[in-house]
Amino acid sequence: MSSLLRRNRFLIPRRIVQVSLLVVFVGANLSGWKVLQGNYSAAHVFESFYLADPYAVLQMLVAGFILNIDVIVGAVIILLIYGLLLGRGFCSWVCPMNIVSDLAHYVRRKTQMNRLDEKMPIKRDTRYWILVLSLVVSVFSGVAAFEFVSPVSMLHRGIVFGFGFGLAAVFMVFLFDVFVVRNGWCGYICPLGAFYSFIGKFSFIKVNHAKEDCTMCGNCFAVCPERQVLSIIDKQSGSIPNSECTNCGRCVEVCDDDALHFGKYTKLK
Repeated sequence: MSSLLRRNRFLIPRRIVQVSLLVVFVGANLSGWKVLQGNYSAAHVFESFYLADPYAVLQMLVAGFILNIDVIVGAVIILLIYGLLLGRGFCSWVCPMNIVSDLAHYVRRKTQMNRLDEKMPIKRDTRYWILVLSLVVSVFSGVAAFEFVSPVSMLHRGIVFGFGFGLAAVFMVFLFDVFVVRNGWCGYICPLGAFYSFIGKFSFIKVNHAKEDCTMCGNCFAVCPERQVLSIIDKQSGSIPNSECTNCGRCVEVCDDDALHFGKYTKLK
């Protein structure tokens, strides 16, 4: 059991955080809980202050919305937390779609579909173009474009108000991840992940690699949702420099050589 817990020492708290947030948001809508009122784009915390997704706030600002200063301050707080500390951690620790993505990845591994990954139908930089497009559409449409089609928002609304089209959208993402591209939505399409990659480029907390301990077993590549960030494995020691790392910790969990660990940013050598 201790071995099982060790190999899931980050996965378990990630799921606790993700499920707890969903429960709290649902409780606020259905039972009037005062912990987090709102959604993943903006939430009123204990009726005292706001926390807001900076990407959603940016869309609203370019769309011409006049926002309460409390919401803007809440977006700045989140921007600093992820920009300075957690990097792209939102994608693996907070976003509920990560559960869907991980489930699809599990299905692919069990059915040995990952062997088809050599032929990718889309490129990873697609999400950055979608990020730009979402802002351009927001400017000309006067609405926060991505928020209308975001599976994160659809999943939240579906749980609160009853599944329907929201469930269908989430299921389509699951099928896309299983049958088209491994980690397809989060790794290739989602502009929210692209946004957090930008702001987390210089975060202090990184996954560090010790080249001298690595036996190149490949366990980390098998579980990593963003395998391109592992380009330093068996080549250099130091922090993984690629900000597309989601800091999920799966590579650390499965590394039997203890060559990977979380720590402060360290230059490559």
